[in-house]
Amino acid sequence: MSSGNEHRPQTFTKPALGEKEAAELVDRVFGLKVSWIRPLPSYDDQNFHVHVSRNDAVAEGAEEYVLKITNSEDSQEPDLIEVQTRAMMFLSAEGFPSATPYLTKDGNIMSLELGDAGSEHKKYMVRLLTYLPGTPVAKIATNTQILYEIGRLAASMDKALAEKFHHPSVKSLHRGQFIWNLANVPLLEQYIYALGQDKHRAVVEQVIQQFKGEVIPKLSSFRACINHGDFNDHNVLVDSSCACPENPQYRVSGILDFSDMSYGYYVFEVAIAIMYMMIESTEPLSVGGHVLAGFESVVPLTTQERAALFLLVSGRFAQSLVIAAHTARLYPDNTEYLMITAKTGWKHLLAMFEVGREAVEKMWFETARAYT
Repeated sequence: MSSGNEHRPQTFTKPALGEKEAAELVDRVFGLKVSWIRPLPSYDDQNFHVHVSRNDAVAEGAEEYVLKITNSEDSQEPDLIEVQTRAMMFLSAEGFPSATPYLTKDGNIMSLELGDAGSEHKKYMVRLLTYLPGTPVAKIATNTQILYEIGRLAASMDKALAEKFHHPSVKSLHRGQFIWNLANVPLLEQYIYALGQDKHRAVVEQVIQQFKGEVIPKLSSFRACINHGDFNDHNVLVDSSCACPENPQYRVSGILDFSDMSYGYYVFEVAIAIMYMMIESTEPLSVGGHVLAGFESVVPLTTQERAALFLLVSGRFAQSLVIAAHTARLYPDNTEYLMITAKTGWKHLLAMFEVGREAVEKMWFETARAYT
């Protein structure tokens, strides 16, 4: 869940268009008449679920879209948004369940538009993306089968991007100080005030110090790639391929939100996926082994990468919890959405440290080994 550009999550302005304004935007920029529109929850951008009238549906019959209005700060980086959108188009062409843009009337994949009068005339980048069907992982009871599938898909996606994706602006994905890049856990020190003084702050400080000492010096030994960067339980959609409620078999039907894409490492992607799949699980500490097994069926981790996994998962918990607390202070109206992870996140992070690194790693690695 991205929080603005680079390491300044406090500087973005979240768009605040009403439904009528958003519908007019779809008509003016994309030439489609809206039959109904409703807001979707979001972190720092503004999203709408849009249904266009049947007469305006494109040739293949698509009638549903997501109107994505990017926050004012990220909208100042058109190269970055362009390459993220091109990556989505590339992945869709490669068979991944990724959205693709509906072109503007001018034939472009996006358009920079002036916001409403109440937003100090800021400009926002606007895209209309195909609507992907499915249920967010957050709303299902996950089983080992879908956890494995999610790990496998995360690895396959990173591998495809690393080996086949080319674009003139791909260098814009080197986002050195981007707060959500997992290498930047130490940047959390400037936002940790938001936690106050309690046991939560103490464990985050422990994560940051261990991360500085053990992960940062080893980054050069990890294998680099392009990360989706936010393989979370709300960004992965699934549907069930069998009607038996006792043992549903799921497949991933959609991968959403590429706004946190950046250059990173394979091990970052699996750590991020593990962390978010823990959030909704009734047995969170066991989740990692199944996700890891799926990931390693495509990209086996090296010894150094495996050794960093516990701290990388802990680091992502720290990022999500600290930045959410910081952003909720700035935007209290959006607190419910911002604090989704915090509902169970603190409990899981504390549990990881109470059980201990060695025991958690043993559980993960033995589970993964059982698959082979």
